[in-house]
Amino acid sequence: MLFEAVKKRIPKKKLGLLFSGGIDSTILAVILKEFNVDFTCYVSGFYSENIKEAEDVIFAKKVAKELNLDLKVIEIKDIKPYLEKIIPLIEDTNVTKVGVALPFFVACEQARKDGCKVIFSGLGSEEIFAGYERHKNSNDINKECLSGLLKMYERDLYRDDVITMYNNLELRLPFLDKKLIEFVLNIDGKYKINEKNNKLILREIGKDLGLKKEIYNRKKRAAQYGSNFHKALKKSGKRDISGYLKKYYSYNLRLGALVSGGKDSIYAMYVMMKQNYKIECLVTIKSKNKDSFMYHTPTIDLVRLQADSLGIPLIIQETWGEKEKELEDLKIVLKLAKKKYHIDGVVHGGLFSDYQRKRIEEICDSLGLKIFSPLWHMDQEKEIREVIRNGFEFIITKVACDGLDKSWLGRIITEKDVDKLVKIKGINVAFEGGEAETLVVNCPIFSKKIDIKDYEIKCEKLYNAHIFIKKAMLN
Repeated sequence: MLFEAVKKRIPKKKLGLLFSGGIDSTILAVILKEFNVDFTCYVSGFYSENIKEAEDVIFAKKVAKELNLDLKVIEIKDIKPYLEKIIPLIEDTNVTKVGVALPFFVACEQARKDGCKVIFSGLGSEEIFAGYERHKNSNDINKECLSGLLKMYERDLYRDDVITMYNNLELRLPFLDKKLIEFVLNIDGKYKINEKNNKLILREIGKDLGLKKEIYNRKKRAAQYGSNFHKALKKSGKRDISGYLKKYYSYNLRLGALVSGGKDSIYAMYVMMKQNYKIECLVTIKSKNKDSFMYHTPTIDLVRLQADSLGIPLIIQETWGEKEKELEDLKIVLKLAKKKYHIDGVVHGGLFSDYQRKRIEEICDSLGLKIFSPLWHMDQEKEIREVIRNGFEFIITKVACDGLDKSWLGRIITEKDVDKLVKIKGINVAFEGGEAETLVVNCPIFSKKIDIKDYEIKCEKLYNAHIFIKKAMLN
């Protein structure tokens, strides 16, 4: 079926193949050779005397020699002229998108100069064959694969499409063949990924095609790292890559931020703002059900103060909090946000809750809104430490698990507290399992700090307590 997906896309015109020496592009190269196709492989990397040769360039050379492939290597010393073209073209300054776009653009530019009219890419194999860490962590691998496929236009396809069109190339993607996708998504996920390796099926195909183990077993490196272009961005931006890229483009998409007042939702918004996305409004659901599956309920009213401190409009939608019906209220408020503030997408702070993410995705899809989950499947200890190190001050407003009592309530959480949390058995350190709820009182994007003047601690049980804030103001 993979052979057929490649065969039907072989052009009569001159063909190029984006080639990194990884399992995806190598298998495409082997299949093209099986069909006796004349094609040229392209790989690009950033070159500097101070850094090692790009890993993708090294492997591409090695595999091309092994398989007797025609390979062109393009090494770039200055990325600025490319950023001036790429960023307005892809309409985005997202660090990852730009980092991936650089080697892609450089290779496509050379392919155009060589007279290629069609270019093949291995894009899509990571999603259908389970090539990411999030697939390993998922409870349903194929659902995670499908979720990733649905996001590919925003994350990958638009970028790659405008770059190839700019270079007068037609992009063809065998791994996104409809029949192939339908077939592969019906293969049990356990055959795709395990604790030791990913894309097991594809690696087995590589083995059957006669590839050496070091080739079919090579671990993938993201394009921006394997090509050294991320190092180039760090060098140019002096570590503040997002800030550096902003000068090439005014704003990315306009977003609405789903916020609860807690650390995750505010930090997710902060991450997107750092990447030059414009937050047009905050969206908050006020649930009358304190045990809502979807929404954070303690201290939700203080989101008004956060919005005032941010200087961003706030839309509040009340809900009775009945399971599934509360989703209708979310749809209503997002529809309003789209109409009133012309948002293109929504950012939320989910880490691991498939229940929440799936439902938010469905609503956004129905409204034509893109969804951004910048913290998704981030290591929880890493996330909470990163939040603190980036200058976020937050308090715990509710505890609901063994090991957390009222002594945790109402005080700023520090890294020393995280050290203690790590030692508590059975707890999700970032509270993704509902062990605790938080409230951000200060952070780098607030103009004023929330000063809690008076509060009361209410205990239901030893390990179930919350604070009732009587008075708070911006200071």
